[in-house]
Amino acid sequence: MTAEPATAAPVLPPELRDRIVAEFPKYPEKRAVMLSALHFVQEAFGGWIPQEVVPEVAELLEVRSIEVWEVVHFYAMFNAEPVGRCHLRVCTNLSCCLRGARGIVRALEEKLAIRPGEVTPDGDFSIGEVECLGSCGTAPVLQINNESYREGLTIEGVPGLLDELRARLAAADAEEGK
Repeated sequence: MTAEPATAAPVLPPELRDRIVAEFPKYPEKRAVMLSALHFVQEAFGGWIPQEVVPEVAELLEVRSIEVWEVVHFYAMFNAEPVGRCHLRVCTNLSCCLRGARGIVRALEEKLAIRPGEVTPDGDFSIGEVECLGSCGTAPVLQINNESYREGLTIEGVPGLLDELRARLAAADAEEGK
């Protein structure tokens, strides 16, 4: 008797697969669903896209895994590594740096005791530096997860921003009964 080869269990939950497939009629070809699919996957996996799901996404979209991975790594809005519940993405392009973005990053590092690319031990915060958020006129700019921008930031405003986010996380935890 020959043993059946082991197959990896799917890592995309069926409801997530269904959500991606439901997008197909909206586009002329399946590959055009890539950005929507990646947003759905990132949301489902707590703000990042695990490498293990890429082959399944590629199969659904009828593209090669490398094509999905290239999109994940090209766009700053996608994360290929785990991030905090509040992922603080600071624009560090020229306009923002000239108006104090490096100071904002340093203040976040000091207050959170982490560096860009790291997550706080409680999993609440991570810092990322992005090349450009496209809001040069309101520099320096920060984006929390995929929310609206926080513009015209100051170093002095960092503690208040973090207090606001901590309160938001505490309220979310209370609502979930944590």
